[in-house]
Amino acid sequence: MTSISTHVLNTSTGRPAEGVPVELAQRGAGGGWTVLGGSSTDADGRCKDLPVPDTAAGTVLRLNFTTEGPFFPEVSIVFDVDPAQAHYHVPLLLNPYGYSVYRGS
Repeated sequence: MTSISTHVLNTSTGRPAEGVPVELAQRGAGGGWTVLGGSSTDADGRCKDLPVPDTAAGTVLRLNFTTEGPFFPEVSIVFDVDPAQAHYHVPLLLNPYGYSVYRGS
């Protein structure tokens, strides 16, 4: 079982991004996406309650952030997980005209 968490930071203000809707989806064998569920970032910019994906159904996941920014209204991050790893933390560093993502700890 592999759990997923995320953290959104607004790099233009140096503050957590609160209230950002986040959706977790999983790519199936046919290439289509199944939405597993979603949440919103808390006051610390964290999303700790995303659903746990069934990696037997596929290991390619997508986090979709509804950022409503002036240039990036949404950000989608697609990544592949190793079912042997217990947890993946995928932070998003966001500003009005750019973003960066990495695998956290």
